[in-house]
Amino acid sequence: MQLDWSLITALVERWRPKTHIFHLPTREATITLEDVQVLYGLRVDGRAVALPQYIRSMTRAQFLDMMMHFTGYRPQGDAGGSRVALSAIRDHMAFLHPDITGETEDLHIERYTRLALLLLFGCVLFPNTSGSKVSMRFLHHLQELDGLPQYSWGAAVLAYLYRSMCRASIGPAVDICGFLPLLQVWAWQRIMPLQPPLPALAPGYWASSPLPVGTGDAATYRHPCSR
Repeated sequence: MQLDWSLITALVERWRPKTHIFHLPTREATITLEDVQVLYGLRVDGRAVALPQYIRSMTRAQFLDMMMHFTGYRPQGDAGGSRVALSAIRDHMAFLHPDITGETEDLHIERYTRLALLLLFGCVLFPNTSGSKVSMRFLHHLQELDGLPQYSWGAAVLAYLYRSMCRASIGPAVDICGFLPLLQVWAWQRIMPLQPPLPALAPGYWASSPLPVGTGDAATYRHPCSR
């Protein structure tokens, strides 16, 4: 999905960290758990996505051992704390891909699946401001793949996005992270003046061209958010 950074910037400017709402001229609004579930189908009830204390206190060497145990891959280097480069995971998955067939053992498929999920977490659901690393702490929730749907991933994604918007609105941070497609689609759905115009359709023809997003600057969106 193409992100409209001007729209995201304008929304963050209207975000109030103390109340976790967007302060608009006509009303106050915020992204709710219901929005997360309806717009993206993420579960908002179930087990909390939390880390036990022993995971928080692990060293990098212990995380690397954990990574090797559950994915069969041990990243190189001793720097980086609990994080691993997304590019390294992609390269290793590309190396493994030709070996994944219908006759592949379940153990290798599960390891490949965990690597793919780490990419999903690091690139889409829980990206950091660098956009290049993912925390190996997620391996705690990937130990039992059958139990993965039992977690409230929607609530975790929303909380992470809330924290990111709070930091971007009050701190020195110049970047924002989190599941930003949720923020953008929510704005299109809930705030009518922010919806991008639909392309004109020729008679009898169903156009499939992408929506013209990102063509303006932040000032374009500040106006409907301020009047």
